[in-house]
Amino acid sequence: MVLWQKLESPLMTTTANTHSDIHALLAANKKWAAETAAARPDFFTTLMAQQAPQYMWVGCSDSRVPANQITGLEPGEVFVHRNVANMIVHSDLNMLSAVQYAVDVLKIKHLLIVGHYGCGGVGAALSNVRIGVGDNWIRHIKDVRNLHWDFLASIPEEKRHATLCELNVVEQTFNAARSSVVQDAWERGNDLSVHGWIYGLKDGLLHDLHIDVSSRSETKSHYDNAIALIKQRALQ
Repeated sequence: MVLWQKLESPLMTTTANTHSDIHALLAANKKWAAETAAARPDFFTTLMAQQAPQYMWVGCSDSRVPANQITGLEPGEVFVHRNVANMIVHSDLNMLSAVQYAVDVLKIKHLLIVGHYGCGGVGAALSNVRIGVGDNWIRHIKDVRNLHWDFLASIPEEKRHATLCELNVVEQTFNAARSSVVQDAWERGNDLSVHGWIYGLKDGLLHDLHIDVSSRSETKSHYDNAIALIKQRALQ
């Protein structure tokens, strides 16, 4: 009996700790809900009544990049889709469905493609690190790397990761602008703009990559300008 108890004890302790961690989240939720309701009695009823954001955020899944907190927006004010390295892949029906709902149903005015410096997906693409099934997704980021490799190889190695993070945002922003959802919205005359930003983990600041595309005719000139600005910064 003593031996059985010794063998059982580590597993029981681990399970108890795991349950304690999960229960802490539930307790924190109750505390937040109570405090929010006390401070703003109409908060949840108003939130439940409608969802009418002007913004959609397509960002990285990285847990350090929370859309609402970064932008100071309330729940219900930004529609969010996240994936590894904030990719706009034209065969990704999950992402396209979310964008289509935001554009056609919620009538958002701003589609934000937001990357971040220090992105692990971009780093894996740059260094050819294998991570498993995610390699198939990172193949798309490698396409961006290969497209701009001549320039990336010409700058100091310590600048390549940050520069590729920026280039990836530009490419994904223009993938969004070229998507059927956005193109159709512009054809209908929707008031819709696509923007490219990047977030700094070290200072908490969003950086505008100077991409603000509001029509099909603007796409090429804005793309060329954004790429030129990134190259100019990287060479400084």
